[in-house]
Amino acid sequence: MSAASETALTAAPAVDSPARRAFKRLIRRKGAVVGGIVVILFVAIALLAPWIAPFDPAATDWSAVRKAPSARHWFGTDEIGRDVLARVIWGARASLMAGVISVAIAMAIGLPIGLLAGYRGGFLDGLLMRMTDAMLACPFLILAIALAAFLGPSLTNAMIAIGISATPIFIRLSRGQVQAVKVEDFVEAARAVGNPHWRIALSHVLPNVVPPLMVQATLTTAAAIIAEASLSFLGLGQQPPAPSWGSMLNVAKNFLGQAPWMAVWPGLAIFLVVLSFNLLGDGLRDALDPRHRD
Repeated sequence: MSAASETALTAAPAVDSPARRAFKRLIRRKGAVVGGIVVILFVAIALLAPWIAPFDPAATDWSAVRKAPSARHWFGTDEIGRDVLARVIWGARASLMAGVISVAIAMAIGLPIGLLAGYRGGFLDGLLMRMTDAMLACPFLILAIALAAFLGPSLTNAMIAIGISATPIFIRLSRGQVQAVKVEDFVEAARAVGNPHWRIALSHVLPNVVPPLMVQATLTTAAAIIAEASLSFLGLGQQPPAPSWGSMLNVAKNFLGQAPWMAVWPGLAIFLVVLSFNLLGDGLRDALDPRHRD
């Protein structure tokens, strides 16, 4: 090989991997970047709650009942003198944990069922989809409330109820993606060389349906956080005196005229987290779409 050829090969630009191209598309979307930063901030707050909370979230101070925000209590105090800032910080743990674990439960159940239904097809596919349709016929939040009421009021049962209620979404999505991928040429080639069905499904089909599921998981996490707050508001989620944004709003509704700060801060926290997850999910959807070339 001549020196000129070697120089040309050396000077050729390196081809970006799909993951790097997706990351570049993601960081060009300012909304997704801001959403990701806010999500990371709240995750850090939840993890560092024991060290950054200024007070014990369950400690009462009867001399500081419903005090307005001040230098001592930045977010004010609640109806029995507990520091609202400390309770918002600790409440982030319950809300984020509910969102992440609920979505993990939904994916753990929905992805295998959708993969099986989409790949096998036939009678099994029809049976599983009719069962999924029956669950989808009931609104997500109504089904979560019914399951939580049946299981009993606790954060663990609320996460299970939300996870089961979100399962049909992942079944439908994974099944549709599998049906689209299994007829691609590379899958047909894997089948032609004698690969067993389980290897084709796990090694060739599954990796290609994960990106849309990641996007859906991000968006469903936002819905799960709202659902957990709703269940806690109704007394079916995190139980007092453990802090939860939903249960804080439940108490605050009785003091909106005298102490509006009791509702403002947990409500603002829910708004910011849910908005951030939605922005991040929208950005991931665009970044992971192979049709995007920008």
